[in-house]
Amino acid sequence: MGIHPSALVDPGARVPASCTIGPFCVVGAGVEMGEHCELVSHVVLEGPTRIGSHNRIFPFAAVGVGPQDLSYRGDPTRLEMGDHNQIREYVTVHRGTVKGGGVTRVGSNCLLMAYAHIAHDCAIEDNVILANAATLAGHVTVEEWAVVGALCPVHQYVRIGRHSYIGGGTTITQNVMPFSKVCAVRDVHAYGANAVGLERRGFSKERVQAIRKAFRILLAAKLNTTQALERIEREVEQTEDVRLVAEFIRSSERGIVK
Repeated sequence: MGIHPSALVDPGARVPASCTIGPFCVVGAGVEMGEHCELVSHVVLEGPTRIGSHNRIFPFAAVGVGPQDLSYRGDPTRLEMGDHNQIREYVTVHRGTVKGGGVTRVGSNCLLMAYAHIAHDCAIEDNVILANAATLAGHVTVEEWAVVGALCPVHQYVRIGRHSYIGGGTTITQNVMPFSKVCAVRDVHAYGANAVGLERRGFSKERVQAIRKAFRILLAAKLNTTQALERIEREVEQTEDVRLVAEFIRSSERGIVK
């Protein structure tokens, strides 16, 4: 516990003695921290911001900084945060705007993974998870127990219903129903062997040829995976590489990209 000598804490900030302020953190005026919070290192907290107790904020997070809004003119808008939140590396949480009500809110027991972004005037309820690089535009509401997957951009004014789950890489432009699962179409295909890359790594032409023949049967023969494996075993020389591919497919409980 205590404040590291390299940290900068404004005299106007309220930091209980039970808090830990790590190296090179900056705590600005108007910041109010609850009991037993920890700023690991290199954290920036600006105010007016009030955070509850037992929050842990990891390096290079910027919390309570001004909004990215062209109409913002330094107004004393706020960020309010509850208890027992984990805010991971490089997360950004911005204060509100006057036109949006003046306050951004984050509840309790939330996990904000690395590079997540919460823009101005958002309302995040309790037990929410924002996975890595989930990005919320302004005025977004995320209800309790919702999960926003990695690399998901969410349009402004969208409402994400409670207990919903948004799969990674999904762009959200409309409201997400409570209890629902939402995911972008993932039209992903394998397009044959990585022949050029293998040759650059020193694979002989014979090794590459065997691998390419196995992939042609697997991907272009219009067979199901089991049939393709059987044909590969009959028609392709069973080199170590070919056997590795076949064993990989057989052991893939989640299936393979074809």
